Amino acid sequence: MTTPMPCRCPLTRRSLLVAAGALALPAFAHHGWSSFDQNRPIFLSGKALKVDWRNPHVEFDLELDADLKLPADLASRPLPAQSAPVDGPALLKAAQLPTRRDRQWHVELAPLSRMNAWQAPELKAGDRVELLGFTFTGEKGDAVLRAEYVWIGGRAYGLRSSPA
Repeated sequence: MTTPMPCRCPLTRRSLLVAAGALALPAFAHHGWSSFDQNRPIFLSGKALKVDWRNPHVEFDLELDADLKLPADLASRPLPAQSAPVDGPALLKAAQLPTRRDRQWHVELAPLSRMNAWQAPELKAGDRVELLGFTFTGEKGDAVLRAEYVWIGGRAYGLRSSPA
């Protein structure tokens, strides 16, 4: 019986470690819903800056309106039906402004396939947008909003699931 020869290629083990690390990076960079305070919906409005209309989800930077305020009609705005159970009217009624004073926020929308299912128009830098979503618990860390609803051109799009 012969004993297999050990691999003497010095890059094999290192290559595997590098590849494993590269595969793990996106998992660390992407946040799940558990990091976000879903009991405190945040309203933001402003101008889209750098937009990445791609997977794993659409994202962009938002320059907040200088006079950011809750719209008077926010609690009564119509919302589209989604296939996931989301109490949109309750979220609208509970909406708050952020306490942090950042002028720019990073916004995460839904995956591109879901944005296409909603037939949402592709955002471009300079477009006006309104959002209702969630930031990190206690507004700690970066100014990031995971959007639940987005208003583009005055029309609301639900982002938790596909249209009902």
